[in-house]
Amino acid sequence: MKVKLLAYTPEPEKVISMAAKLCYSPVGVEEIEGNLTEESVHKFLNMLINMGHESPLEHVSFTFAVEGISRACSHQIVRHRIASYSQQSQRYVKLDQFEYIIPQEINEIEEARELFIDSMKKDQEVYDKLVDILFEKHYNNLIKSGKNEKEAKGQAEKKAIEDARYVFPNACETKMVFTMNTRSLYNFLDHRCCERAQWEIRELAIEMLRQLKQVAPILFKNSGPNCVKGSCPEGNMTCGNILQVREKFENL
Repeated sequence: MKVKLLAYTPEPEKVISMAAKLCYSPVGVEEIEGNLTEESVHKFLNMLINMGHESPLEHVSFTFAVEGISRACSHQIVRHRIASYSQQSQRYVKLDQFEYIIPQEINEIEEARELFIDSMKKDQEVYDKLVDILFEKHYNNLIKSGKNEKEAKGQAEKKAIEDARYVFPNACETKMVFTMNTRSLYNFLDHRCCERAQWEIRELAIEMLRQLKQVAPILFKNSGPNCVKGSCPEGNMTCGNILQVREKFENL
């Protein structure tokens, strides 16, 4: 898995402070900005976060590039709807050899690992055969319809791979770029850093948080699973390791 914070709103903590202060100030943004110091930004943000006043957080966004995750993981990511997503297309990108993610629990057992890898190889073989069969069908039809050879080949391949891709598994590797505002990230981290989150998206969320703390330490100082800043909301489904989890995120 590769996770990279590509870009973010410049001076994110200052921007949020200015936006929040404007709500309660008789003066304009320029005067507010002129009176801001690093110390006052820190003090105000701490107060804002503790109050739970989250709407100003939406003025700041962070963009991540992620590679080496499964389609199973990406399907969970896009459930966080207040965000912008760009994902490598299986419709327009022909996968001559698709990469895949092997879950650790499978990888640790030789028999399970061999079964898994054999299944991936078969998926690739079937995909390749389907592409060839569908390409021939579409190519011939396009030639008959009057397309020249170059046009027919390009369109036939696109038509072939958009249907052949249905054979690919959840394990298929994918690449994404996504942008979330701070408020959405709080929600994402609350749910996906939790020990009860699926292992792959949990690893992603924790690495995202590590990078976010480097560029906006005040904004994300209390971020992580819900139990970092309060009681566990999972009820009978709790992992039961609240003290260890809190220590883990304190040292992140």
